[in-house]
Amino acid sequence: MTSPPDGGTAGRGQGSHVLRNRKGWDVLAAEYEGPGRRNWAADEPTWGLWNIPESELHALPAVAGRDVVELGCGTGYVSAWLARLGARPVGIDNSLAQLRAARRFQREFGLEFPLVQADAEAVPLADGSFDVAISEYGASIWCDPYRWVPEAARLLRPGGDLVFFVNGTILMLCAADEDDRPAGDRLLRPYFGMHRFEWPGEECVDFHLGYGDWIRLLRANGFEIEDLLELRPPEGASTRYPYVDLPWARQWPSEEVWKARKR
Repeated sequence: MTSPPDGGTAGRGQGSHVLRNRKGWDVLAAEYEGPGRRNWAADEPTWGLWNIPESELHALPAVAGRDVVELGCGTGYVSAWLARLGARPVGIDNSLAQLRAARRFQREFGLEFPLVQADAEAVPLADGSFDVAISEYGASIWCDPYRWVPEAARLLRPGGDLVFFVNGTILMLCAADEDDRPAGDRLLRPYFGMHRFEWPGEECVDFHLGYGDWIRLLRANGFEIEDLLELRPPEGASTRYPYVDLPWARQWPSEEVWKARKR
């Protein structure tokens, strides 16, 4: 395992981010129940900020017949998609309110899989239990990568796949402090030392790394990087998130998908 870079972090703060994020997401859960229901009802996985279909993005490895852990499952829709594709998913989330919504959707849609309340930096499951680990804006941004990536490596069997979605690195350098204002075309914070981000008036803490730090961290934990997808939404796409707009995302990647395999 590698350690965070010595250069300063963006908004390094005090206190436990795990407890802060649990508290924050217990409050935010109600806002995500409607979108969660729509995703549970979707015929095909659609990913990220711009709902790009899996048939176009090809984010997933083969999952049929494989054990999959979703790190930061929220309302559980990714695990539901995977179950319909023949996987055996287990959803992990820090927020009890999010998991309550996931259990309601399981009953509503008649699809069940295990759900575990746990911090994805310390998952209470055995070593080598899974063939695939996935996170779509779950642990991948709300947990410290220097803790959740080693945990993902521990949970995976040799040859297992890791897939995770994060906000685009350039977006995090250009994003406004105010969540309701879209990113502009100017760098607002340093690239070197990216790690922990805290935002004015926000309870939650999120984490973002530069490209070199991601590469070193993944390799140090036994992963071979297979691909990095830098997502560009199609013309006419829309997002419900106000911190980025389509003209910006058509010029620079607003989100990234990392794909790696455990050696």
